[in-house]
Amino acid sequence: MAQPKKYELFFLAVISLVVAIGVAPLTAEISFSRHPHHKSIALKMDEAFLTINNELDTEIVVSWMSDHCYQCLYQQLGLVPAGPSPGIPSSIDFIVGTQHGITLQLNKSPVNLELCTVPFHFGEHGNYSVWVKDLNGSVVNCSVVTDADPVNSYIPILIAFVFFAGLTVVSAIGGTILGLDFVRSILLRLSNSMETERLINSELGSPGRIVETASDNILPPAPAPSKRLRSLDTFRGISLVIMVFVNYGGGRYWFFRHESWNGLTVADLVFPWFVFIMGTSIAMSVNSLLRSGLSRSALLWKAVWRSMQLFLIGVFVVNPNYCQGPLSWDSLRVPGVLQRLAWSYLVVACLDLLVARTRLNNLPMDAWWYPGSEILLYWPAWLCVVVLETVWLCLTFLLPVPGCPTGYLGPGGIGDMGLYTNCTGGAAGYIDRWLLGDNHIYQTPSSRVLYATHMPYDPEGVLGSINSILMAFLGLQAGKIILHYRDLHSKIITRFLIWGLVLGIISAVLTNCSRNKGFIPVNKNLWSLSYVTTLACFAFVMLVLVYYTVDVKKWWSGAPFYYPGMNSILVYIGHEVFEDYFPFRWRMADSQSHAEHLIQNLLATSCWVFISFILYRKKIFWKI
Repeated sequence: MAQPKKYELFFLAVISLVVAIGVAPLTAEISFSRHPHHKSIALKMDEAFLTINNELDTEIVVSWMSDHCYQCLYQQLGLVPAGPSPGIPSSIDFIVGTQHGITLQLNKSPVNLELCTVPFHFGEHGNYSVWVKDLNGSVVNCSVVTDADPVNSYIPILIAFVFFAGLTVVSAIGGTILGLDFVRSILLRLSNSMETERLINSELGSPGRIVETASDNILPPAPAPSKRLRSLDTFRGISLVIMVFVNYGGGRYWFFRHESWNGLTVADLVFPWFVFIMGTSIAMSVNSLLRSGLSRSALLWKAVWRSMQLFLIGVFVVNPNYCQGPLSWDSLRVPGVLQRLAWSYLVVACLDLLVARTRLNNLPMDAWWYPGSEILLYWPAWLCVVVLETVWLCLTFLLPVPGCPTGYLGPGGIGDMGLYTNCTGGAAGYIDRWLLGDNHIYQTPSSRVLYATHMPYDPEGVLGSINSILMAFLGLQAGKIILHYRDLHSKIITRFLIWGLVLGIISAVLTNCSRNKGFIPVNKNLWSLSYVTTLACFAFVMLVLVYYTVDVKKWWSGAPFYYPGMNSILVYIGHEVFEDYFPFRWRMADSQSHAEHLIQNLLATSCWVFISFILYRKKIFWKI
């Protein structure tokens, strides 16, 4: 397999070049035909022109509301004066958003009488007109006309997907061809390098080599190294690569950004998956280290020390932006991704050290209780998690928050009809502001975009850390399943699917299978209970697919995700620290082009995959 690995390096190296050549011309496609009177206005991404033509004899007020904004107030877009004479409209130009559908509300001024509402999903860089006409003196008609077609801003994503899918197919075909015996023999004959000589000598023996007989070796053979599951590193790498891509901007597409409040986007999937697989790794690592003879106290100290390092790196290396000046204690953000990982790792590692067993091969697999052994044998840890989750539920739904309804889970701002403007996050936001202060938590939460909130809120805050512990603990159970049913692939897959089904049912009950109307909606900002159960359900199913293809059938080596998965801490910290440096970012010719952003973000992500591949080849792994 030496030759295919060399060709993997080649395939990874050409990613950057081909993406740049294949996708760069798309920037020319993000042009549009503007209406003549719009030539002086430059549209940004996810924007369209809208002209309101008013033929009425009264001034109208135009307001708008995003269909993605739950129970939101209408926001005023502008005023359109009355027509100068019958049949001759007055026209005013506006710019509207195109990420989601919106509803326009047109009211008569100054009495604020609603004339009509117009739901419409405008297309990016399109040109639209709304005509407001009085049909018979009592009925007002509002109609939308498309003056210039929008551009298809998703073409760059389609081409990028086709390119990477094609690269995958070519790599798979190339690896299969290079693995054929006659191809390998041809390559060996054509090569005169020392590598060929080494391969020949390893098979036939060099002339001066002395072959030992069985009686010459009186020492017992060294124990075989423990088998490392490539699927776990591959799963971690998938999460990390998507995380890097969305953190770099994801082409500035809305579904590669975090959801404003309730619901899920691609960006909301990866961090919980990373926490999940961290829990799985804890189970495997603790079991291996205990079997090697290390004491639980020594492992506890290692867990504490590692958590401290992760926390300090997150606070003092990742959180501050030193490109904007020296560290400021007055505005230093305390929570963060690495801090959340540190806390979750410490608690779950301690729980596992409390109940972990060094030997699992002496358990009676025919006992009635064995199907539930990954829960029953570790009931003290489960009890601790249930207590923590009870604390989260009590604080979330029973803690009084000044000026807010008890148990409030909304975004505040213009949400919930603007009744709770300063209640962003309910108890979760209140606890962070009380413990850490307004200046030491995240200042620009995703709720600002859609819900026009102005309160600071941290998605990696204190209360949500309890549910991140639950996520890591569910990952720990995945590790326990692997340990209990080692090499019994069908049983491992069955248990994973059962866990996924149970967690999916819990999510359906909590959310009422809706985005906003359930008892506990799926919410990444809150790290709600339903968010954890939903993402854990996805994680179990995803792990089944990766485990089956990588470790069971060996159809896939896990490349290229396997390499960043082996160096996850280095890749995460590196991509945060060097985010504003070339080749990860540069000044673009058109900063309002999805295509240019997508090229830049894909190349930056590919660079980190390539770096992790080189480090893997050099056997350089940064462990904390």
